Amino acid sequence: MKKHVMLLLFLGIITYSCDRSVLLEITLPQIISGDTGIDLIENTGAGQTVYVIVATDNIEITGYSLEGQDADLLSLNNGVVSLDANPDFEMKSSYSFEVTANDAVGNISEIKTVTFSIIDVDETPQFVLNYCENGFAGIYPCNNYDLIGHIDLTTLGGSSGNDCWGWTDPSTGKEYALMGLNTGTSFIDISNLEFPRIVGFLPTHTTNSSWRDIKTYGNYAFIVSEAPGHGMQVFDLTKLGNVSANQPPETFTSDAHYDGFGDAHNIVINDTQGYAYAVGTNTYSGGPHFVDISNPLNPVAAGGYGEDAYSHDAQVVTYNGPDNDYTGREILIGSNQNEVVIVDVTDKANPTQISAINYPNIGYTHQGWFTQDLNYFILGDELDERNFGGNTKNIVFDFTDLDAPSIHMNYFGPTTAIDHNGYVKGTDYYLANYSAGIRIVDVSNISNGTMTETGFFDTYPSNDNASFNGVWNVYPYFASGNIIISDINTGFYIVRKRN
Repeated sequence: MKKHVMLLLFLGIITYSCDRSVLLEITLPQIISGDTGIDLIENTGAGQTVYVIVATDNIEITGYSLEGQDADLLSLNNGVVSLDANPDFEMKSSYSFEVTANDAVGNISEIKTVTFSIIDVDETPQFVLNYCENGFAGIYPCNNYDLIGHIDLTTLGGSSGNDCWGWTDPSTGKEYALMGLNTGTSFIDISNLEFPRIVGFLPTHTTNSSWRDIKTYGNYAFIVSEAPGHGMQVFDLTKLGNVSANQPPETFTSDAHYDGFGDAHNIVINDTQGYAYAVGTNTYSGGPHFVDISNPLNPVAAGGYGEDAYSHDAQVVTYNGPDNDYTGREILIGSNQNEVVIVDVTDKANPTQISAINYPNIGYTHQGWFTQDLNYFILGDELDERNFGGNTKNIVFDFTDLDAPSIHMNYFGPTTAIDHNGYVKGTDYYLANYSAGIRIVDVSNISNGTMTETGFFDTYPSNDNASFNGVWNVYPYFASGNIIISDINTGFYIVRKRN
């Protein structure tokens, strides 16, 4: 009888109960998934799946286990094995682990040993320093400015470039470039120039456009475009610091949006007052449209000024210059196609023109910038080189008396290229000069009628013709001395003055 019972158990037969019989399951679960996991490309992020356990049995599979050499570096969830850390070939090039499956009656499969690898990638720095030597930095003509690096348009996420601006994180000191593209805005961490990193991308609000402009106020970026219905995007720049070096670039969304206008050519911000001024909009006859951005996430319409011509660009300052009549007032200088206007915009409900001035051979009054002491205003006319010939020309106005501005001098550059945007930092004027690259001009002796070019970097080596190719904008205000450049045709550049 004892032998008979043992035989029955061996055959998997149990006694009857309530006229029913059940086979005792002694078949073990079988793992049919392979012994090779999913290889991962290094530096593509933590938490990636490396193996999925697939098992069969005559009854229900109820659980899995994970053990072995590298089990403590992995996680198991419902049969899915993932790598906890960011894959890094230099730290660990391969992994090994063991998995088992168990069924409803407690049977356990044989151990399956699994391995997977980390794929090495070329981590050569994207930016390769090219010193300006013998008039060239690599293929680029230069004088006194070295090429720190370059990122092409495709890598940035667009097919044409436009504006650029900069932001420094006050909590970390990291410098970020904000690069405008026809498709949106790309954000680049340039705090480590050996390994610059595209942190993310903010797509355009509506459709693509060749015209996009960016400015910052505090920790926020404000972005406009000539794309129909675009309005003003507001983006919290502190989010850039949340994208770790192990993550791929993130596709962002706006944190707020202002729809008080549709398309706009440009955006101007007075940091000291908390107001943005959109120009070239479909409101106020193209004149400046005022927006209260003191609460960046809740921009509020604050009026506008439409008494003069279409405004293509502007600068707004809280005035502390030589004309004591306007000390502490908020003064807007508008570059308005065919004239320069000076407007007191302190009272947003009652903006008042102070004066206006034009000049001979107007092509297109485009953009200008105060000297540091607010004595002079350096204007770029975008079409005078094409319409009237001659070399790059900037018109300098004497603004020591805002009620009676006058022409002080003309500055002529060494090429025939068109002047676009220009900015003053200290005694240097940084000019985005289209096909002639950026030009750096010493204005320390401007009161005596002298401006002297001290350096340049040409991102468009083909020629210096009066064409709309090459540099759109330059941002020279980083404390590090890094200068960022946006090129319409070839993307993003960083240069630095030769030590």
